[in-house]
Amino acid sequence: MKRTRRKFTASFKTKVVLEALKSQMTLQELASKYEVHANQIST
Repeated sequence: MKRTRRKFTASFKTKVVLEALKSQMTLQELASKYEVHANQIST
């Protein structure tokens, strides 16, 4: 079964980046919360 590629909206990306910049949670915690890989957040 082939999985389709997910597309993230600009508002979703902005929300994740702002939370990452606040530094209240680790990248791993944010990755789990938003169901993305930690490398995607750091990039």
